[in-house]
Amino acid sequence: MWSREELDRYARHIVLPGVGGAGQARLKQSSVLVVGAGGLGSPVLLYLAAAGVGRLGVVEMDAVDLSNLQRQVLFTTEEVGRPKAEAARERLLALNPNVAVDVYPLRLSSENALELLRPYDLVVDATDNFPTRYLVNDACLILGKPLVYGAIHQFEGQVAVFNHAGGPCYRCFFPEPPAAAPNCAEAGVFGVLPGVVGSLMATEALKVLLGLGEPLSGKLLVYDGLYNDFRTLKLRRREGCAGCGVNGVSTLSDLDLYCER
Repeated sequence: MWSREELDRYARHIVLPGVGGAGQARLKQSSVLVVGAGGLGSPVLLYLAAAGVGRLGVVEMDAVDLSNLQRQVLFTTEEVGRPKAEAARERLLALNPNVAVDVYPLRLSSENALELLRPYDLVVDATDNFPTRYLVNDACLILGKPLVYGAIHQFEGQVAVFNHAGGPCYRCFFPEPPAAAPNCAEAGVFGVLPGVVGSLMATEALKVLLGLGEPLSGKLLVYDGLYNDFRTLKLRRREGCAGCGVNGVSTLSDLDLYCER
């Protein structure tokens, strides 16, 4: 089952209590879809590939822009102008050729979301706009998939696990989208912040896949980069939630509200 190269590559995992050979085999058999290969998606994808998650999916329709390189560590200056999905696949396979990488250079929509998410064990929302966050949450609810969520703004970030072990969903946290989405390009983001938050998201994904520790289900981890402050807030399932309530979501729809990158 294991090659000598794989045993060497994953040696530090295999000796870990709670992981071992059985846990590493579980990762090899697991699949994760990451929606967004930007600031958050970059560290998530790199660490999941390095950890040996057997199959990774990347949903990303944009091309690499020079302004991305301040924080999107998947890409290099030479790749400016290339499709991010294609560049991401090459980088991930260069890091770990033992993983399979599927790329979807398209916008996630109500028409394709269920088809794209269905083959994967877990979904990571590494996007930067509210319509996609609601769409990913609702598709995960319909399909019964756990969802790792992360968001960043200027010097602050958030991480949570939704739709897992009877915990709340994204709509319990944000019942309705905001009246107007902020302009992400104008708001700015501290370049290292996605690395911190994305690494935490990858940690949560691996914990869920391995059944380790206590994932952030029913909790929201808030990080303040300026003061290096971590706070954990409790989240509860909301009675009558339009997502996970008794009469919750059963079909998908697209919100006409997008944030500029």
